[in-house]
Amino acid sequence: MRGVKKLVVALAGLCSACAFVDAPASDAIPVCGNLPAEARDTIGLVEHGGPYPYPDNDDARFGNYEGVLPDEELGYYREYTVDTPGLSHRGARRIVTGGEGDPEVWYYTDDHYESFCEMEVN
Repeated sequence: MRGVKKLVVALAGLCSACAFVDAPASDAIPVCGNLPAEARDTIGLVEHGGPYPYPDNDDARFGNYEGVLPDEELGYYREYTVDTPGLSHRGARRIVTGGEGDPEVWYYTDDHYESFCEMEVN
């Protein structure tokens, strides 16, 4: 009887671990609502390959070190500055793209990578 009890406990633990396999790793990223006009300007620059207002920073690898975006291989994401009127520096607004070659996914952040929304770019 003791052996059966151990087996039942072991199988229960295994089954409960299996239940988490399909659980999402993080919350879904929401779709963006209205974006600032400057974001549309940045989209145009990305689609045309520049020139970028901050060439040392724009079209640079984005590491996703904060882990907010889905996990991908290093080099999958690129970042671009979205100008903020009235600031004399880059500010906090960015577009981050992901994919090989032409961007497959587009994300926007206005709080310097604390949160993102997914952009629909046609």
